[in-house]
Amino acid sequence: MILDKFRLDGRVALVTGGNRGLGRAFATALAEAGADIALLCRSDPAETAAQIAPLGRRVLHVPADLGRAAPAELAAAVDTVATELGRLDILVNNAGTIRRAPAVDVSAQDWDEVLAVNLDAVFHLSQAAGRIMLARGGGRIITVASMLSYQGGINVPGYAASKHAVVGLTKALANEWAGSGVNVNAIAPGYMATDNTAPLRADPHRSRAILDRIPAGRWGTPEDVMGAVVFLASDAARYVHGAVLPVDGGWLAR
Repeated sequence: MILDKFRLDGRVALVTGGNRGLGRAFATALAEAGADIALLCRSDPAETAAQIAPLGRRVLHVPADLGRAAPAELAAAVDTVATELGRLDILVNNAGTIRRAPAVDVSAQDWDEVLAVNLDAVFHLSQAAGRIMLARGGGRIITVASMLSYQGGINVPGYAASKHAVVGLTKALANEWAGSGVNVNAIAPGYMATDNTAPLRADPHRSRAILDRIPAGRWGTPEDVMGAVVFLASDAARYVHGAVLPVDGGWLAR
């Protein structure tokens, strides 16, 4: 039955930044589909864990600061998940950060912090997870791209650069690992009602301009991405490699 291919029973998923927003939605969706969940985040993901616990899934918190952790620390975090939960089948590189300023005013520190979280950590975590998955002969890695993987945005040069790079990295890893049964794909959320977009939603002119361009006529919600992550993590997507799946209310169609 086709619906059975979307089930994730017995699998283990690691979600970064799973304590709120899209990360919480990703983690909850994967748990609802049957997976046990590891949450790699800086702060305690108690609310996410509380949503998952009634589903009967195991939840593991792996503390880490993606902006400061060395590659060896990130590799150790991935190994902790595989050891504590017995395996690692799915990695969702969700955690991200943004700094808003005109390009001429962006500090070196802000630039470095954005790239460290949005790109460097994605590579190092994917590399560590990839080693485990390649040895097992299969796995799923899902990166989180953005509408700014396609466009330059306004006053977010570091974020736009990192999200363009995430798409390139997704395709590069897919090219290397597809033949070994490891699927690497990306989700590109549109303009979502999360902490990252709070300044835009608070600006009536920017908010109106954005909404006028979205054919669906509304900001997205974390729940809107849940189906996409389950699909890409499941056997239903076993022949999907190097794809970027927009969940954008039609933004790119304009």
